Amino acid sequence: MSGQFEGFSDDTLRFLRDLAAHNDKAWFEAHRADYETAFVTLALDFVRSMAPELQRLSKTICCEPRINGSVFRINRDVRFSKDKTPYKPHIDFTFWDGGPRGFSTPSMFLRIAPSQVVVGAGVHDFGAAAPAYRAAVDDSRRGPALAKVLVSVPGAYSASEPELKRVPRGFAAEHPRADLLKRKGLTVTLEQRPPDELGSAAFVAWCIGHYRALLPLHRWMLRTLSN
Repeated sequence: MSGQFEGFSDDTLRFLRDLAAHNDKAWFEAHRADYETAFVTLALDFVRSMAPELQRLSKTICCEPRINGSVFRINRDVRFSKDKTPYKPHIDFTFWDGGPRGFSTPSMFLRIAPSQVVVGAGVHDFGAAAPAYRAAVDDSRRGPALAKVLVSVPGAYSASEPELKRVPRGFAAEHPRADLLKRKGLTVTLEQRPPDELGSAAFVAWCIGHYRALLPLHRWMLRTLSN
């Protein structure tokens, strides 16, 4: 049942801490009611409250109040991982724009963990859009515009590190934006301890303030990569 978002409760962080300590199916099933009330219900209410505020930043942004919509599933994909623990002891959110939901679509995102909140924007993996991204970085107008966006981001935020050791083939090794060409994805994030606002309706405004600060990056990605 949906309700007015009034913050994530102490029960939310307690559930996530306990899940980290007892990450197995038996414990989870025994505490499924806690999962439904402290995780699912509050997460969906949060997305509903975020939707109109985010759509003031971008009219086309997608905020879907459902699990596997804007709220990631708590189950981990363990098929190709050495870590076989079945659940994620955090809540992940995504608000995507300009294409289908996925790591290659420009998005604003959020993670809530017992000891940390991560808020950010960008593209996690350019995938098939990598040539379009690199062409934009190489462009004499759009490339400097992205560099300027990143320089203007407040110092509390951090850009993801380049994944490639060398500039991709077809570009000069001494390219003035070589650092940007070496990216398989580009995100800018803020990581900090859970803010006081987490436990109140003010957490919506707290998140929107950060997304507004990252809006120039989101808009650059949207113009460059949208289908």
